[in-house]
Amino acid sequence: MRAASSSGFWARGVGPGVLFGGLTCVVSVAVVGRAWAACDVGSGSAANGMTLLFLVPLVWVAAAIPCAILYGALVRRSRGAALTAGVLFTLSFTWFVVTWLGMPDYPAPYCPGNVPSWWPAFLPA
Repeated sequence: MRAASSSGFWARGVGPGVLFGGLTCVVSVAVVGRAWAACDVGSGSAANGMTLLFLVPLVWVAAAIPCAILYGALVRRSRGAALTAGVLFTLSFTWFVVTWLGMPDYPAPYCPGNVPSWWPAFLPA
């Protein structure tokens, strides 16, 4: 039986890490853009769009690397556990990015409590 090498560890996690990181990135950027539009954040949709385009690779890499490590470490034991951990990480990181970047820090006239009206009440913001 061959010992697991460090390249095998990364090879197992890269595909799911890129996939889960991309999913996290797309959903996060879309929800942050919608929250900014609802709360009238920024100087216009063009400026907000450029900011979000700048954030796309940063969010993708920030989500893909931990997800690849997590998946690569857990897939040895159980593929189902690794996929479940990837989904849970994706959901929690998406919530973090949206609440950190999407909710304004200053009193927004269109968003009472700095939370858009469409934000679900059961999710803390």
